[in-house]
Amino acid sequence: MVSITHKPILEQVDPPRSPRETLPTMYDLPSENPEEPGLPDEFHDLQPQLLSRTLQLSGYTRENYFTASDLNLYYDVNHPLWYKRPDWFLAIDVPRLYDGKDLRRSYVMWQEGKSPYVAIEFLSPGTEVEDLGRFYNETVNAESGTPAVNLRENGSEQTATKPPAKLEVYERYLRIPHYFVYSRYTQKLRYFKLDGGQYQEQSLNPENAIAWLADLEIGLGIWEGVFEDIPGYWLRWCDSSGNWLLTDTEQSEQQTAQERLAKEQVQTQLLQAAQNLLATGMDIEQVTQLLGLSESQVKALQSLH
Repeated sequence: MVSITHKPILEQVDPPRSPRETLPTMYDLPSENPEEPGLPDEFHDLQPQLLSRTLQLSGYTRENYFTASDLNLYYDVNHPLWYKRPDWFLAIDVPRLYDGKDLRRSYVMWQEGKSPYVAIEFLSPGTEVEDLGRFYNETVNAESGTPAVNLRENGSEQTATKPPAKLEVYERYLRIPHYFVYSRYTQKLRYFKLDGGQYQEQSLNPENAIAWLADLEIGLGIWEGVFEDIPGYWLRWCDSSGNWLLTDTEQSEQQTAQERLAKEQVQTQLLQAAQNLLATGMDIEQVTQLLGLSESQVKALQSLH
């Protein structure tokens, strides 16, 4: 548990101080809640890794965007202790390190100055009501044939002492442009795009559910494959042609394979050249000096004839 200094909220002066000076920072706010024990399952640990490791943003370097999973996100200056914990989120135009020098303990909106740009929640039976908010009501009503009822995310009006539910925070407080929910149990991806201040669900092809984020020039879809030795259906980033983007490990393996293939091709060409020279009557010593091959390699070629 990280120790908390409980920095007081400073009174304003004239001229007024900035929120960075007067409001709590990530060093002052709790980064853990003992009533929320750990990650719910192994998927919630592995899936965010794949999302972060395949993310490739053409307009941004790794130093000016930030991704996180299960990190406290403080969003309301009027209620500094209110927070949500997105399963995964991306913030752009912020430094990779807090103030360019420290790993984040949490993400504090009034200190960072930028809301997340993409948020993703992984559905489970215990979280789908809050993760989907009014869209959960619409889904249930549509499946049961009951007329839709316009409910707030938690089914009642919010009060000053009760934090709003997750969808409302993402939509009204943080105004996150792209919000996804994914169920690994049904392999269903749902995409909600902020339009006119409200989320509108976007249609995805059920047979090839890929959402294209034009402003980031990247797509998100469901990939069937093996990650960290675990087969499954995973969320993964792709390019405009639908090609899955590689993790750092896959890029390294691909580069190694390409280098090995290139060396093999060069070796084959040298051996073929040696065969041609031997066929003209050139002796072994001349061939080895000319092509940089060993004598044993050239003699092996002779033995083939």
